[in-house]
This record gives sequence, structure tokens and C-alpha cells, in this order.
Amino acid sequence: MQNFLQQKLFRATLALLLTIGYVLTMPASAASAENLVSIKDAWVRATNPGQEVGAAYMTFLSAKNTTLISVESDATKSVEIHNMSMENGVMKMRMMESLPLVANKPYKLAPGGFHLMLFDLKKPLNIGEPVNFTLTFKNKNKHQFKQTIKVMVQSSDEDSAASKLHK
Repeated sequence: MQNFLQQKLFRATLALLLTIGYVLTMPASAASAENLVSIKDAWVRATNPGQEVGAAYMTFLSAKNTTLISVESDATKSVEIHNMSMENGVMKMRMMESLPLVANKPYKLAPGGFHLMLFDLKKPLNIGEPVNFTLTFKNKNKHQFKQTIKVMVQSSDEDSAASKLHK
């Protein structure tokens, strides 16, 4: 009987240790996934009172092929990934469902090209104020991870590269 109890206790202890090991490794893998994409030179364009649409710009650099699949912000109800291009002398803007990022290739979101459109702003975006973004990425294994950044609002004539103020 004592041998039976020892075996049962051993199995329960082993199961517990395996479960603890699994749980402890989950945050580490999630944290390493979040570090796959670095975000630099992020800035949000200041808006005028009453303006309901804004724009954000930044540069992504991903360690692996990754796709930006959605963006949320505390400053707005809706954020969309957009591309502007010149077609037959006419500037056209279109929404994109996602933005693929090629490993080790910088991807710049800038005025006149790819950018984030902020719709239904909750209030004007004033110079020097922070805007929080949560970006959701997906890797080739369809694993999703989120990255949260704080971006400062600045005027459109300021050099976006000097902004490096996201945290």
C-alpha cells in the first residue's frame, strides 16, 4: 500500500512540475516574440480642433517575416493601415487589411506613403501629448503577439526622425 501511495505522489509531483515548467516558459516565449519587431521614429501628426481624422507614422524593423494585422489606439475609435500612391497624376489612398514585414528590411510609414489613419478622434491631437498604440502582429505560424507603444504628437513640419520618443 505504501508503494502505491509513493507512486501516486510521484506522478502527481511530476505532473505539477511539468505544468509549472510549461507555464513559466510561456511568458518568456511571448516576450521574445514581442521583441521581434522594433519600432523607431514614431510620431503622430497634430490636428486642428474639430478635425476627426489623424495620421501616425513610424518605421518597423522585424527580425523575422511578420505581418501587422491590426492597430488600436486610446485616441480614436478606429485605426486603419493605409497606402497613398500616385496614379496618372492623381493621389489615391487605399486601406490595407494587413502590412507584411520582410525580415531585416526597414518598413517606413511616412507622409505620402504607407501610414496609420486615425478615425473618429476623441479629441484634437495636440503637440507634445502622448498617444498610445497597441499593434498586433502575426508570424508565419499564425502566432499573434501585441506590442504597445507611446508616441508623441508633433507638428507636420517637425522632423519625424528627431522624435524617437516612443516608449
